[in-house]
Amino acid sequence: MKKILMVASEASPFAKTGGLADVIGGLPPALNLRGADVRVIMPKYEIAGKSKKLVKDEETGLWEESEEKKTLTDILKENEIVLEHLCYLYVNLGWRHLYCGIEQTVYRGVTYYFIDNEFYFKRDNCYGYGDDAERFAFFCRAVLEAIPHLSFTPDIIHCHDWQAGMVPVLLEAQYRSLDRYQEIRTIFTVHNLKFQGIYGIPEMKEWFGLGDEYFTNDKLEFYGAGSFMKGALVYSDLITTVSDSYAGEIKYPYYGEGLDGLLKARENSLRGIVNGIDYEQYNPKTDIFLYKNYSKGTLKDKRINKLELQKSLGLTEDGDIPMIGLVSRLTDQKGLALIECVFDEIMNEGVQFVILGNGDKKYEELFRNAVHRYPGKVSVKIAYSDPRAQRIYAASDFFLMPSLFEPCGLGQLISMRYGTLPIVRETGGLKDTVISYQEDTGEGNGFSFANYNAHDMLYTIRRALELFRKKTLCAKLIKSAMSCDNSWDIPSGKYMELYDKLKPQLNE
Repeated sequence: MKKILMVASEASPFAKTGGLADVIGGLPPALNLRGADVRVIMPKYEIAGKSKKLVKDEETGLWEESEEKKTLTDILKENEIVLEHLCYLYVNLGWRHLYCGIEQTVYRGVTYYFIDNEFYFKRDNCYGYGDDAERFAFFCRAVLEAIPHLSFTPDIIHCHDWQAGMVPVLLEAQYRSLDRYQEIRTIFTVHNLKFQGIYGIPEMKEWFGLGDEYFTNDKLEFYGAGSFMKGALVYSDLITTVSDSYAGEIKYPYYGEGLDGLLKARENSLRGIVNGIDYEQYNPKTDIFLYKNYSKGTLKDKRINKLELQKSLGLTEDGDIPMIGLVSRLTDQKGLALIECVFDEIMNEGVQFVILGNGDKKYEELFRNAVHRYPGKVSVKIAYSDPRAQRIYAASDFFLMPSLFEPCGLGQLISMRYGTLPIVRETGGLKDTVISYQEDTGEGNGFSFANYNAHDMLYTIRRALELFRKKTLCAKLIKSAMSCDNSWDIPSGKYMELYDKLKPQLNE
């Protein structure tokens, strides 16, 4: 049995600020079903994220959620989980001699270990503090110090994003000769190359006890500073990222964020594996947030969701009007500049546009103004809400995601699950998961365009609207999208193949 220790700064449901938590919440259970023993180690935060406490609206009969900060204690209580104290130890971080508690629990068949230090982690948020570098330096050191105190010795340590990036470095520099560490191999997964954990070299030397020889151009040094992520890219046995196309893109300057040369040099150790989504959470047959549940065989009930959403948002109630959904951070990365450029042309196609998200003020104002300019045609909510997001996925005919870059993307996977056809730019995970509709064969599961160009996007939207008018063909494409398997089943199999390559002696 392969023994894997996943190291991450967040994991659903215990702490979540973004997609990393969804991966660490969904991938380990899928790997365990394949016969691995995957465990997760993460910080013990005071605040786990925003509340998702559900309340049923007496008027509409729909479930809504409150938005308030929720503690880890709240999460444990709601899920009927007991956190047990395993042990404590002291961790050296430069001149500091720091308390480190290790607590554990089992959730969905996965053992979770929590690194406890109230000074670093008993705060109102997971990130965003001036000492984040020191906090995660402690975390990386604590992970390695904790191994002799766990009930298993991992064959592979699988680290995720910059917060865990120094684990492979320290393993090679300071722990490799010790008995329990000699056979451990490492994998590092890049979820977003843009965030690298770049900090001062003097501070990193002091925290980690590393000499000048580690802060050279071919190791941790990065434009005069030190980089947690670069260290992981240099010292890990294998590198993965969250889609095959993104793994190719980041070897070139446009996407490489200054690390393209290193990634090109390590391309034989670089793999891309597309993320999955939780098929229990995102299921139109059972989703409690929908007006009416439906499946491939009852697409007429998807239309009911559209009519009810139009009614609730004050849009013209007509199932024959094509509806485009957008659930996104409102930033340049998500391709909002393209939408801004041709917004009026899109609206002149006779569509409705439903937007949910927040981000850059200029895009928030663009959409707020559009509500007044196109009454009954545009709806905007500058916030994020799971119930509304899932109603948009269910009600829309098309889901627009024209990203500048996209390591993986979840929106297109969720939209296909709900039978809403994605319109995407061919980059990263969008390119790997969306097969553009082919008129001559009828094959595909959505629509895509290659160039980061507003009029290419507009042309693709017009292609989609042309198909929308052909009801039979459109229904066939919807069923094709809903038939795609974007669960964790396929990705977990690919990760198991990578683990086999690192530990071939474990193969049966």
